[in-house]
Amino acid sequence: MPEATKPKRVFVAINPTASFGKGSKVGPAVLKALTDAGHDVTRLEEPSYAELIVSAKKAVASKPDALIVVGGDGMVNLGTNLVAGTDVPLGLVPSGTGNDTARVLNIPFNDAPGAIRVLLEQLQKPARTIDAGRIRQSDGATTWFACMVSAGFDAVVNERANRMTWPKGPMRYNIALLYELIGLKPITYTLELDGVKSTTQAVMISVGNGVSLGGGMLVTPDALVDDGLLDVLVVEQMGRVAFLRIFPRVFKGEHLTDRRVTVYKVKKVSIAASGVAAYADGERVGPLPVDIEVVPGALKVLAPTKR
Repeated sequence: MPEATKPKRVFVAINPTASFGKGSKVGPAVLKALTDAGHDVTRLEEPSYAELIVSAKKAVASKPDALIVVGGDGMVNLGTNLVAGTDVPLGLVPSGTGNDTARVLNIPFNDAPGAIRVLLEQLQKPARTIDAGRIRQSDGATTWFACMVSAGFDAVVNERANRMTWPKGPMRYNIALLYELIGLKPITYTLELDGVKSTTQAVMISVGNGVSLGGGMLVTPDALVDDGLLDVLVVEQMGRVAFLRIFPRVFKGEHLTDRRVTVYKVKKVSIAASGVAAYADGERVGPLPVDIEVVPGALKVLAPTKR
């Protein structure tokens, strides 16, 4: 059999909360498509994320041809933390709310059949190699991320959005943002950017390996997943009205023209502040301080370089 059509041994991890809603049919569709294409497919589906991590970790240890995750950015984060630094590629079929990692990897993010077609195509090609970010907490715990770290107002909004059950989709993030605007106030940060320390009053800090969070908000629009750098967005102190004026511009990446908005391209960043938690790809990491560094070429993905 030609190498181009050689069956692959793959594991498919399905979001344990995707039994209902729009994602409920995506997992079975992925499994069927892979099986119909002749691949050796093992389904990983557990009652909880904790149990799924255990199963998926064992699967990755067996060195399959790919670990494929079905779900939103939380599932991508789960997969990234299992395969980063290994030779096992990560495939993804997005069926979540934000799907920001899929967006940056040129994978159809609101079209499950399209994403499945891309997955099948990429399984027969060499995996794409991209950077990954690595977060170290003060207790020594390490977390990987593929797209974005939130460590300010954006993280506070994430906490509220993750507690909300309505509405569905990216609008949930927007509504959470409006709620948090009521209590908007600057945070005193100590930053260290590639060894240079500073103290600043800011309302928002994001660290991007990719370009977006919250379902397409282009917070670091010039970030590249394979340039060996992280883009650190710092939005300086401003009032509610000014922040609300900037917010709509974020969806097009036009906020960078504001003099109170700065993006630094660095290899390492340390962020410290009181009472603030960090989020990675929409998943809670823990309280600041954190040290974040880019690890070039740490992640292999089943994704095209362009559409």
